[in-house]
Amino acid sequence: MMDLIPRLSGGLSTHWVLLAAEAEGKGGLFDVDATLPIMAIQFLILVAILNELFFKPLMKVIDERDQSVRFGIAEAKERLSKAKSMASDYEKQLAQTRRDIQELIAAAQADANKIRNQQIADALTEAQLHVQNAKAEIEQQKQEVSAALDQQVTSLSHQILTKILGDLVQVS
Repeated sequence: MMDLIPRLSGGLSTHWVLLAAEAEGKGGLFDVDATLPIMAIQFLILVAILNELFFKPLMKVIDERDQSVRFGIAEAKERLSKAKSMASDYEKQLAQTRRDIQELIAAAQADANKIRNQQIADALTEAQLHVQNAKAEIEQQKQEVSAALDQQVTSLSHQILTKILGDLVQVS
């Protein structure tokens, strides 16, 4: 195998071939010697470095994002609760305002009906008074006309009698 190594040239690929040749010569892929603890230590150092340089900042960003999302959700729930509460309050106020307006309308209609009924009653009273005054005036005029007619009838009767009977009728 060693005679293959000088024939291969090519930098990096030569290095891997040498490592493979050494591994075959010593007894396989896993030799339990001083390299195993060194590899374990290197692995642990790599994990520690990755943890400090990559995983901790990444986890910090993820935790901050998670906290931000949770805070946003909590704030959104709180705002939604406030909005629902405000909507409920506004609906109650609107319902109360509607009831108040209905009461005002009913009171205004009742007042308008009272005023209308009073005006109708006043108009009827005035009309009845005019009717009574007209009846009284008509009765007075009727009596005046009747008295005037009686006087004219008496006067005409007397004239007729005087013309017909002549001097025999004495004026009474």
